[in-house]
Amino acid sequence: MSGPTGHDVAMEPTGEQLAALHASGDAGPVVMLNLLRFKDRATGIDAADGITGAEAYGRYGVHAQRFLAGAGGRVLHTLSPHESVIGPVPGEWDLVLVVEYPSRQAFLAMISDPDYLAIHEHRAAGLADSRLIACSSLTA
Repeated sequence: MSGPTGHDVAMEPTGEQLAALHASGDAGPVVMLNLLRFKDRATGIDAADGITGAEAYGRYGVHAQRFLAGAGGRVLHTLSPHESVIGPVPGEWDLVLVVEYPSRQAFLAMISDPDYLAIHEHRAAGLADSRLIACSSLTA
């Protein structure tokens, strides 16, 4: 499925992507770059409440904090994109989050926790498109 900018909509990692992350030999910290575009109106678990996609994602964020802390993760930056200087106009993303985990394994353990998966439904209800990119820091 293609989004408004012509690229494929991505909401969840594929099995192959998860396997590659799991098989990575990089045992150190991982920084996850989250690019998020919200739905105008939430669907799924939050549809009956008549809230926006951003509000549904906010519900996810509140509940996800304890899982993030339990995994040893922390939000490094929460950014609001403005003008697109290089790339599609208007910009593709509503929110950019930069989140650090102590390891890829800590991230994988968090996202496979059944209690986390239950609150993850708010994320799905709020997002129209997303990217999640595993990064390593090049600075100390």
